[in-house]
Amino acid sequence: MNHFWILFTGVALILTSCQSDTNSNMKEKDLLSSGIPVTIMAPDSINVKTNDMAGGLIKDIVVDGGPGYNLQIIVSPAETNDIAKIKADQIANVKINRYFSKIVEEEESGFIYETAIDSNHINYGFRYILIQGAEEFIFQSGLAGTFSQEEAKAMYEAVKQ
Repeated sequence: MNHFWILFTGVALILTSCQSDTNSNMKEKDLLSSGIPVTIMAPDSINVKTNDMAGGLIKDIVVDGGPGYNLQIIVSPAETNDIAKIKADQIANVKINRYFSKIVEEEESGFIYETAIDSNHINYGFRYILIQGAEEFIFQSGLAGTFSQEEAKAMYEAVKQ
């Protein structure tokens, strides 16, 4: 009977170690040097590009971590602290896309969605909203790429505060 438990424990440990964690290759990255006071999870090697828009009132930050990881962060003065309203506006913006298919997952501060040109061309994206001080942060999947549901979910989880 004792050998059974040893064997069972060994098999359980092997199975657990074989499961892949989509965020296991990511590390905390502080983006303060890029002008935004937030920390995200990102691959080891990232390229961060910051653009000031509207006379510096709005920042557009792109975080490129290679295949399967491309974020866009829009930082602007917060017009409201009502995350539900901001999220509703973001959902409305996403639904305008003629290829919008469905909301896959929804939480208080964000959502993951699907777009489908046809059954062979399905893409996933996300929006995550953060209000910090007087600033509004909209995290979203980057425009430079198409993402699987797993990739979109991993990026969504990586930016959650």
